[in-house]
Amino acid sequence: MWERVREAVLDAWAVLAPTECPGCGAPDRALCAACRAELDAAPVVREALPRADGSELPVWRALDYGGAARGILLAFKDGGRTDAAPALAGVLRRLVRTALAEAPPELRGRVVLAAIPSSRAAFRRRGYRHVPLLLRRAGLRDSGLLRLTRQTQDQSNLDTTQRLANRAESLTVARGPKHLAVLLVDDIVTTGATVLEADRAFREAGQLVLGAVALARTERRLPKLSSTPEIQRKGS
Repeated sequence: MWERVREAVLDAWAVLAPTECPGCGAPDRALCAACRAELDAAPVVREALPRADGSELPVWRALDYGGAARGILLAFKDGGRTDAAPALAGVLRRLVRTALAEAPPELRGRVVLAAIPSSRAAFRRRGYRHVPLLLRRAGLRDSGLLRLTRQTQDQSNLDTTQRLANRAESLTVARGPKHLAVLLVDDIVTTGATVLEADRAFREAGQLVLGAVALARTERRLPKLSSTPEIQRKGS
């Protein structure tokens, strides 16, 4: 019954404010049922990024950055389509739950989430901080511990080496409780330069980094490392 009521409301709203699905372009829907189902069905995959010291940073992601997922993420991130936030927040909630389930039992009460901060220019352009917004919609909280130390270039036209150099020493950790377990949160992982810089900042501050979660990854630039689909838990 609720689904029929929801569809009726969407039909009425489409007459007043015509729009289209950012994933597939279907008219008269903020996010169509097919694209919502695609996000909901995406399996959680655990991958890893190599650190400079030879260890690895675990990364959990669900989406490949292409097709409908790319359109939805771009519309939410840079197109002002915050109506896509609930569906994306559901994916993020599932990622965080999966990552936390792998944390050692003695650490689970000490885990904090640390969203990658937006630049001042990006915040002015969007009017909102997109990763913390998704965390709030997912019923989760950003610790606010990560801070920018300097402004960086836009990464879109940089290669892997340039991205690493661009992000180097660009983040710091605000003073707070010691001996935390940290889970980094970002929207898209490309080369991994940003989450690796956040990982460095927390580790140098003496904190334990459990890994990172990201909604999507760009396959052509992410290092080809082993990956394993996670078992989906009923009710997650």
